[in-house]
Amino acid sequence: MSERTHLPAWQALEAHAATMTPSHLRELFAGDPQRFATLSLRHGDWLLDFSKQRLTTETLSLLRNLAAACNWREWLERMRAGEAINHTEQRAVSHTTLRAGAEAPADVQASLARMADFCERIHSGSWRGHTGERITDVVNLGIGGSDLGPRMATQALAAYQQADLRVHFVANLDAADLAGTLSRLNPRTTLFIVASKTFTTLETLRNARSARDWLLSTLGDASAVSKHFIATSSNLAAAAQFGIPEGNVFSFADSVGGRFSVWSPVGLSLALAVGFKHFSQFLAGARAMDEHFFSAPDSGNLPLTLALLAVWNTNFLGTTSRGVFPYSHSLAQLPAYLQQLEMESNGKSVDRHGQTLDYASNPIVWGSAGSNCQHSFFQLLHQGRMRLSCDFIALARADFPLPGHHDSLLANCLAQSAALAFGQTADEARAAGIAETLIPYRTFPGNEASTTLILPELTPFTLGQLLALYEHKTFCLGVLWHLNSFDQWGVELGKQLAGQLTPALRGASAGPLDTSTQGLIAHLRFLQK
Repeated sequence: MSERTHLPAWQALEAHAATMTPSHLRELFAGDPQRFATLSLRHGDWLLDFSKQRLTTETLSLLRNLAAACNWREWLERMRAGEAINHTEQRAVSHTTLRAGAEAPADVQASLARMADFCERIHSGSWRGHTGERITDVVNLGIGGSDLGPRMATQALAAYQQADLRVHFVANLDAADLAGTLSRLNPRTTLFIVASKTFTTLETLRNARSARDWLLSTLGDASAVSKHFIATSSNLAAAAQFGIPEGNVFSFADSVGGRFSVWSPVGLSLALAVGFKHFSQFLAGARAMDEHFFSAPDSGNLPLTLALLAVWNTNFLGTTSRGVFPYSHSLAQLPAYLQQLEMESNGKSVDRHGQTLDYASNPIVWGSAGSNCQHSFFQLLHQGRMRLSCDFIALARADFPLPGHHDSLLANCLAQSAALAFGQTADEARAAGIAETLIPYRTFPGNEASTTLILPELTPFTLGQLLALYEHKTFCLGVLWHLNSFDQWGVELGKQLAGQLTPALRGASAGPLDTSTQGLIAHLRFLQK
């Protein structure tokens, strides 16, 4: 029995779950007319409705007891105090200081001032390319946290984008990603941002070298790199060797993990896309959520509540996946962003003491934007045999208002969560006039858990709040599951093996390989002849 499952609070939840398993959401709503009022939270104009989760107020009380038994507030204070809670890398966790405003450390404020100045120079046209032409396109070269965060946020804030500057994102090592982007650009008016904290990331550096070759094939002069390449990195020497001078490098602390770095100079592409004023509002929104998280009581704490719902579904109701469905085309990249944030942080099987877990940790996170997703995989959600939980996210006001669109979009969002929760019985199908032979096909079991989060609108401020909300949820889950949420050793093994196999694909010896890998390499080399 592990440190967590040994806790009386954990065992109380196991006993409670046994009594809840037979319950259907239809019965829970019928038995409590005040269910929505008691199982929802408001924070300003925000509403978090979790009344469609398969729980009761007793469940919530038991979950909060578990959070207290796990000392979640003590871990929060340790993070805020700068302790090295990322113990496997001996690092503090400091991403919240990046948006601390006037309370931010001096180096953070200086970095933000440099970013603001650079954005102004690009937007005003005072920074020009090697041939004296104005920059019209920016290409962010990064991967993982150096791509997903700014890419997602740039699309999310499309309504705020600068009219005379286009921002592009390239991450994949597949040349089709870079080549397809470069084919639409003019090297004389293009600026590249190489986003790699260590300046050693394989995919990013391969793309950066190819982009440099593309630039120099037209401009010819190696000195042109200094006018067309910027880096967000802490490795000044490697950037200089590439041709990027120190004045073009924006660095940030090792204590800021990649998937938490959109608030840092990694967000420079976002700041260029929407303007630094809006980037500052993005930071302010995150700070507002920080302050809520730091000070709100457990009973009204949004991030903690989301984390407790995840623990309930994962560890006591046995769900293994969570769908994220933003009913906003602008938030279409949010599920991909949350996949990295949550699964890279908490997709682990060893606790902080190096002991193997005897309970599940992070579920699989997936999803897509509504209403598109209703016409692809929602059939399985309604009538398949998979058990999952869902997050629906909706905006009260559209960021791109067109008559007749937004009300229909919201109606679909609300309809899907209700249909998943309550389904349709055989008697209801008959009452609707469905032929008896079709009743089995028109019956829906329901009882699928979901949470609905309603934002007033999508602005830089509310987007900052939203991302910080999920960051803090991820932190809480790490505490509840007794994990280090801030390392990612599982990512490293594949990188190491890829480095060994690249020479083999080129015909060199790669040392002993399993027979499957040997056979695959042989066939690839045969086809490449």
